[in-house]
Amino acid sequence: YCPHNNLSPSWLFKGLLSILRKLKSAPDQEVRILLLGLDNAGKTTLLKQLASEDISHITPTQGFNIKSVQSQGFKLNVWDIGGQRKIRPYWRNYFENTDILIYVIDSADRKRFEETGQELAELLEEEKLSCVPVLIFANKQDLLTAAPASEIAEGLNLHTIRDRVWQIQSCSALTGEGVQDGMNWVCKNVNAKKK
Repeated sequence: YCPHNNLSPSWLFKGLLSILRKLKSAPDQEVRILLLGLDNAGKTTLLKQLASEDISHITPTQGFNIKSVQSQGFKLNVWDIGGQRKIRPYWRNYFENTDILIYVIDSADRKRFEETGQELAELLEEEKLSCVPVLIFANKQDLLTAAPASEIAEGLNLHTIRDRVWQIQSCSALTGEGVQDGMNWVCKNVNAKKK
């Protein structure tokens, strides 16, 4: 499907849109993706990578970023909400009508695995997010200190999630590696939920 592996971010995004087009069942279907995770997990870099924007200057998100991409009747709304502790209580204001939850983890920040696991567990308890498919991006896999996705999955007890489909995907928001695989999964599962 792609003969070479050095995929540019713009290719990733075009790829995502073409997948969405194939899946499109209803006209003007909106897909609402909630992008959460602790501060410094790489959410904004991931969002910019998806939108083919420059990722060389990124500052911490104080409120939220929303990227909407309109393409042939398909609207993809990605909400990237700041992850600092003081902002997290406001996350719940954005839960309504979420189609997919993408949770980003800094795989190299082992000191915060417990904290990130706790936040994820609380999100999975939220009534408004019940049954919403969740993709966990084990980000920063380009760093030598990064824990592999399998170790993170075990540490977070992901195998105990029974009320929804979930996936953990190794990725590097910086290089784009693994991002497309994660988005393929998102597209498959958005459609399953919409039916």
